[in-house]
Amino acid sequence: MRAVTWQGKRDVRVDTVPDPAVEEPTDAVIRVTSSGLCGSDLHLYEVLTPFMTPGDILGHEPIGVVEETGADVPDLNPGDRVVVPFQIACGHCWMCGAGLHTQCETTQVREQGMGAALFGYTRLYGGVPGAQAEYLRVPQAQFGPVKVPEGPPDDRFVYLSDVLPTAWQAVRYADVAPGSSVAVLGLGPIGDMACRMARRRGAETVIGVDLVPQRLRRAADRGVQTYDLREFAGRKELVEAVRDATGGRGPDSVIDAVGTEAHGSPAGRLAQQTASLLPQTWAVRLAERAGADRLAALHTAIDLVRRGGTISLSGVYGGMASPLPLMTMFDKQIQLRMGQANVRRWVDDLLPLLTDDDPLGVDEFASHRLPLAEAPHAYDIFQRKREDALKILFQP
Repeated sequence: MRAVTWQGKRDVRVDTVPDPAVEEPTDAVIRVTSSGLCGSDLHLYEVLTPFMTPGDILGHEPIGVVEETGADVPDLNPGDRVVVPFQIACGHCWMCGAGLHTQCETTQVREQGMGAALFGYTRLYGGVPGAQAEYLRVPQAQFGPVKVPEGPPDDRFVYLSDVLPTAWQAVRYADVAPGSSVAVLGLGPIGDMACRMARRRGAETVIGVDLVPQRLRRAADRGVQTYDLREFAGRKELVEAVRDATGGRGPDSVIDAVGTEAHGSPAGRLAQQTASLLPQTWAVRLAERAGADRLAALHTAIDLVRRGGTISLSGVYGGMASPLPLMTMFDKQIQLRMGQANVRRWVDDLLPLLTDDDPLGVDEFASHRLPLAEAPHAYDIFQRKREDALKILFQP
């Protein structure tokens, strides 16, 4: 089959690789019909290279059709249309029972000290082949895949794999409620969708912050009060402007949908670039023991949120030695919640929103639909924020 493979920093290629097969009784194999390119994939493209191996298959946002199942997958049959969550969870361990599927005790990558295995996301998370491919082996298929109806185009359901549950969890963790105010830092796919969901949940004031004109326009078109970072001399001016728009206190909650890709931290960027130039063994040790994030977005969130407010982190951070202003956080009585989305926990909440009325605008959410052969170009324009690349779907 053809698949998108990682070959080095900013080097992805479409190669011919062996077809996947059922290896365990709880496996399934699906034929992928659409698979998203996620902002988290850009961390592999640029930042987390010490944990990658040339030939790794990327991607974790698939929808497709079941081709084959193992003996212990009773509820799936060939021909079923399914969305596959980005994490691999068993559904029956204590953590899954608590709704913490990203901490699944069956698939935890204990040798790396990490949580549940993820598709296409470094050996830190199990080195499982990813979904930017023609076919995908799905472990724990007795629980993970979500059956969806035939008929509507893939765009209606594909975002159940990651975008929708990640944005929904970010909004829930932020305690967004009717009449509240929320600021969303970063208007990429997750931040954009979080704004839509916050408005859907009745937030009175939804503020979006970014520096990409197309993202700002897209959010503003859906009623979000947008702030262009390029128009402010620094964080202090932005904070003052947002406070003025929220009764002088700051928003009740802030969602950081940026993570370690934030602009404005030369030291963090230098550390990331240095690690990528070292021999792999040394780079891994540096990342594990002294890794630093680019924390501009998180520091902005800490300054923005009102006293007693909540910060919700959905953007991915990977540093081990990133300093935080704990005195400020303690003094402001900030509540902080974070983590990978527990996809299956939120599916029942999300499916009613994927109706013909399309209140979240999922049918037109993708800016690009491209064949796998164009993956190198897709990664480049998404990383460089060119050609209005806001959300890209691969269609094998």
